[in-house]
Amino acid sequence: MPHVNAKVSAVAATGMSAVPAAAAPPSPRRWEGVDPALERMVLRACLDQAPERRRVREAFKDVQLSIDHCLFKAQYSDIGTKESYERNSRGVEIFSKCWFPENHRMKAIVCLCHGYGDTCTFFLDGIARKIASAGYGVFALDYPGFGLSEGLHGYIPSFDTLVDDVAEHFAKIKGNPEYRDLPSFLFGQSMGGAVALKIHFKQPKDWNGAILVAPMCKISDDVVPAWPVQQVLIFMAKLLPKEKLVPQKDLAELAFREKEKQEQCSYNVIAYKDKPRLRTALEMLRTTQEIESRLEEVSLPIIILHGEADLVTDPGVSKDLYEKAKTSDKTLRLYKDAYHAILEGEPDEGIFKVLDDIISWLDQHSANEIPSS
Repeated sequence: MPHVNAKVSAVAATGMSAVPAAAAPPSPRRWEGVDPALERMVLRACLDQAPERRRVREAFKDVQLSIDHCLFKAQYSDIGTKESYERNSRGVEIFSKCWFPENHRMKAIVCLCHGYGDTCTFFLDGIARKIASAGYGVFALDYPGFGLSEGLHGYIPSFDTLVDDVAEHFAKIKGNPEYRDLPSFLFGQSMGGAVALKIHFKQPKDWNGAILVAPMCKISDDVVPAWPVQQVLIFMAKLLPKEKLVPQKDLAELAFREKEKQEQCSYNVIAYKDKPRLRTALEMLRTTQEIESRLEEVSLPIIILHGEADLVTDPGVSKDLYEKAKTSDKTLRLYKDAYHAILEGEPDEGIFKVLDDIISWLDQHSANEIPSS
């Protein structure tokens, strides 16, 4: 989810505006140790379109990988990676990345769907490397309008079209002769959980299982605008669908339990961090309402992993999903005191506990090759 600065009133309350300009301290550096010229370039960039996002990412990627976070510090041998761009059937140029074990056969393929304020070239890279180190091929893409893929930044004109784009990309991977006979699993985190579930609804027998991390089956009542505000936004979205007018709390504060890791979100410089665009917000809200009404249709093996203290996506609906899903092969892992970002924002041992739970589940289901029906 995005990091939106909602502290203006708090700053005003300090009385800083009464300090003469000459006496004001210099602005603190945003990223300590980063070349000032690079910092200025990144902060001044307009990220609305993909070419500038790609330029910024290329300039900043070495800085990203040097941060002191357990996902980046972990070292794994014999992991290959590949990045590519390809135009899909709609003519949109999609960025994708894969991670794979180099010196032994893959156990299965894992198709990863990222969250709303994420990309497949930052924290997700560390998550994918860990899973690949256990013998899995991991495949991800940036959605249109996100990360390095083409499209207006953070804009989802149709969630169904986004799902179709993701399903098309994964179908090409699964159709590759190298992988055709391997078990395949969906992995969705936050909004990506909604993407994964919608793919499953479209393809109920095509997957061997799904990993759902804090899935966006319902946006928390603490985050969703009040009903009267929603009605105004619905009306305005018809006139100004791309405008950034949706009220938003600081979701990084809500999502990350550890302050230092929360601050490290700023290093994902091409992630969408502004107010949600009107159409995007309404599409996400509509999608969660649809999914919440279809939980009993979930028929493939699933593991649901959710922080009990999540204030972004409702862990109560993950419990409902566990109870209502018609599959008999279902697992629910709730993590005490954990926030929304259980794979990025918790203490190191908590992050690796979740990753170990995921890999253990994958190992069991890859060995058994449990059918998806």
